[in-house]
Amino acid sequence: MNVRPALLTLLFSALLVCGASCQRSGSEKLKVEAPPGGVLLRGAGATFPAPLYQKWFTKYRQAHPDVVVAYDEVGSGEGIKRFIGKSKELSEDELVDFAASDAAMSDAEIAEVDRGVQLLPATAGVVVLAYNLPDLQSDLKLSQEVFAGILLGKITQWNDPRIVKDNPGVAFPKLTIAFVARQDSSGTTFALTTHLSAVSEQWRAQFGGGAKYVNWPGNVMRANGNEGVAGRIKQSIGSLGYVHYGFAKRLGLKMALLQNKAGHFVRPTERSGAATLASARLPNNLRLYFPDPEGEESYPIVTFSWVLLYRNYADAKTAAVVKDLFRWCLTEGQQFSGELGYLRLAPNVVSAATAAVDAIGPQ
Repeated sequence: MNVRPALLTLLFSALLVCGASCQRSGSEKLKVEAPPGGVLLRGAGATFPAPLYQKWFTKYRQAHPDVVVAYDEVGSGEGIKRFIGKSKELSEDELVDFAASDAAMSDAEIAEVDRGVQLLPATAGVVVLAYNLPDLQSDLKLSQEVFAGILLGKITQWNDPRIVKDNPGVAFPKLTIAFVARQDSSGTTFALTTHLSAVSEQWRAQFGGGAKYVNWPGNVMRANGNEGVAGRIKQSIGSLGYVHYGFAKRLGLKMALLQNKAGHFVRPTERSGAATLASARLPNNLRLYFPDPEGEESYPIVTFSWVLLYRNYADAKTAAVVKDLFRWCLTEGQQFSGELGYLRLAPNVVSAATAAVDAIGPQ
């Protein structure tokens, strides 16, 4: 194989995506600029939907070469911080036109934004418990009690009798469970802990409701982003961690079957995630969670992922591009959801979200 042409092809492909808007700075980071006469939109936030968002923004630019969308995968908590934008620690490059979070902004956070906030459910996905037990050929089933016990640090060995009880006839190794958790402030963590608070009294008493960051008890390894957690699980025999379904699927990680409210052990799939979303009835603020969903086939940890938009933009051209971009993401962009492991939004959700986009305007 001739390596040089292959490398040149790869570099050329990267330049096609990046275009003339990217320049190397002294720190070796890509500096993103608007094309001549065009618009640059900056966004930051959740890693959970990042592969889908990057797909969207690349496809959108192919049809709109005068628009560059730069998205920084920094976690939901940091995305909200940049969106609020009042921290003196933020540089000009860290200020954003939109953000993304798997934990919708709270009323208190929204009150800090003078220009107003529009929450936009843009996609949805499944949070899985992925694990690395190469010699285990059978499915791993985890009841609500055992699942909570592991994350509370009460169940620390793979051959614990409570795990064995959920999986009769399966031989588990005498091996310590190494739990992999998020190091950054995370909407994926929020989705997981929202479910834990609904199914475990002990969790609720010790940690309260949903949280973007947890000081996890027990033997914990930490990593940044869904990609970091998935990679750490892949490398670490005996590990178990929480991650978006698409990241686990792409790395070929094994995923546990979790017990749902109906008592069934449900495999994480797009179908079981869609079964959870089927009951979605969005309130006027478009903020809806699924702490412990009903339904025989419903997977128990499913979340919307929100784009955070300002209700009013200082520049009319920016407002128009923001509206057109996210209308496209909510409609044509949904066709890319399945191939990347996300859940396509139901028509009623698309309708409500599109109406919300139409209400965005210049100041």
